[in-house]
Amino acid sequence: MDRFLEMKVFAAVAEAGSFTRTADALDMSKAAVSRYVAELEERLGVRLLHRTTRKLSLTTEGEIFQARCRELLANLGDAEAEITSRTGAASGLLKANVPVTFGLMHLSSLWPALLAHHPGLMLDLTLSDRVVDLVEEGFDVAVRIGQLPASSLISRKLASTRMILCAAPAYLAARGEPALPAELAAHDVISYSLFAAGENWTFTGALGEQTVRVTPRVRTNSGDTCRAAALLGQGIVLQPSFIVGADLAAGRLVEIMPGWRAGELGVYAVYPSRKFVAPKVRVLIDFLVESFAEPPWDN
Repeated sequence: MDRFLEMKVFAAVAEAGSFTRTADALDMSKAAVSRYVAELEERLGVRLLHRTTRKLSLTTEGEIFQARCRELLANLGDAEAEITSRTGAASGLLKANVPVTFGLMHLSSLWPALLAHHPGLMLDLTLSDRVVDLVEEGFDVAVRIGQLPASSLISRKLASTRMILCAAPAYLAARGEPALPAELAAHDVISYSLFAAGENWTFTGALGEQTVRVTPRVRTNSGDTCRAAALLGQGIVLQPSFIVGADLAAGRLVEIMPGWRAGELGVYAVYPSRKFVAPKVRVLIDFLVESFAEPPWDN
């Protein structure tokens, strides 16, 4: 009899505490499950389970053997996963979380090419600016923008995006163009409410670092809304180049105080800290790295 199958059945029974539940989980008959455990006990010459009409419980020997079974089965799974990650084709459902604006502006046009190269792959995409728990919520990978906090997640940098202070030509013609960070306090600004620093905007220039507290005329959790308001001349925005880059290139928005820098953000692919990366995750990350080797917002 297959020893690994015996261990798998026994470990499942020990975990479930029931022959019936184990049979359902493994798609076996209850009699087959019972027979596997009985033959394992006979071969080992020890009783692994206490059986009563009401419940099953592990003997001392059963507890010891269960721990070793878990270890051996985990090692077997790791060995299979390692080979699969190296040689397997990308297939199955890949669940990904991406930021809303970045997903719409820079990722939506890429997915057809990814799927064309990997016909066995299926995508389940969630667009959200909320920082999801990849493990708890079952995501395979996420795209995140910003400074990553320390965590158990594995990350790979895809690109950088510069924070740019800008406004529409019509706004600047009507209100004038600030030359120093302190002057922003007297201007209408459209503020992104999910900024970690809130309304305290910090810039670095020839005079060192300066922070100004702005008073938003509009505050929103949507980068798209910030951009739309700026294009309509409603005020000054501080937004990443991946959102406003095309508008700057076309002259719809104008960079303000180019000698003062507001910092850069990283664009990362993050995924749970696992020993072996599934082929579907690996091909997605490699695809994104290649796609953003020359970020379009920097052109």
